[in-house]
Amino acid sequence: MTKFVVVGRSFSPRVVTAFAFATALLTVPFAAQAQTLGYAPMQPQAYPHDQIYSRGYTSEAPPAADEDAALPDRLRRQIVSFDRNEPAGTIVIDTANTYLYYVLGNGRAMRYGVGVGREGFTWSGVQNITRKAEWPDWHPPAEMIARQPYLPRFVAGGPGNPLGARAMYLGSSQYRIHGTNDPTTIGKFVSSGCVRLTNEDVSDLFSRVNVGAKVVVLPKNAPLMARGGDPLRKRPAMTTLPSGRQALNIPASSVD
Repeated sequence: MTKFVVVGRSFSPRVVTAFAFATALLTVPFAAQAQTLGYAPMQPQAYPHDQIYSRGYTSEAPPAADEDAALPDRLRRQIVSFDRNEPAGTIVIDTANTYLYYVLGNGRAMRYGVGVGREGFTWSGVQNITRKAEWPDWHPPAEMIARQPYLPRFVAGGPGNPLGARAMYLGSSQYRIHGTNDPTTIGKFVSSGCVRLTNEDVSDLFSRVNVGAKVVVLPKNAPLMARGGDPLRKRPAMTTLPSGRQALNIPASSVD
């Protein structure tokens, strides 16, 4: 019978080092061969989400945030009592308090917070919705470019367009009720005469308004009686406004 004897033996540090070096040399060809055959470990890959944002832009709009949630309570869309005698479907813009009312009838209205014309660019009168557009293009009028020559001559419709997601055109003027790519301007006197809402709110209003609807724009000092969500403000009814473009007190082309 054959006997196996295990002999304990120690190796010098030089032998150990040489053995480790030889092992490393033998490992490299096998790793290269494995990679050639497709068995090499997978490397981290960029996913489509990372690729989009690594370019710094995308042709698709980013997920919409809840813009209304960022507004002060008084500027959020809500149904309120409305005491002005206007038929359902009418839009009333309370310039002084930066509100837009869409009359629902039966003493109620949907109220939205808006941005309106800055000092020297407010106007009043009665117009009608003559056209509606989704993601409209923007063509700054010549008068605006003269005041702000750095403006582009054309901006295609999309998330970066200052007209936002929807636009409703007033009469034959260049005034519009539209969205905005800067919701922080809601509740402020900022525009060249147009009335702006958040994209979320303008989309809601757009779905309710018909072409031909009457739009009443009140002067900054106009009294308006409207209740609901703003109980401290209660004023007597105002007199009837003149209608048409003659009511405008600034050039119709001075808009944004």
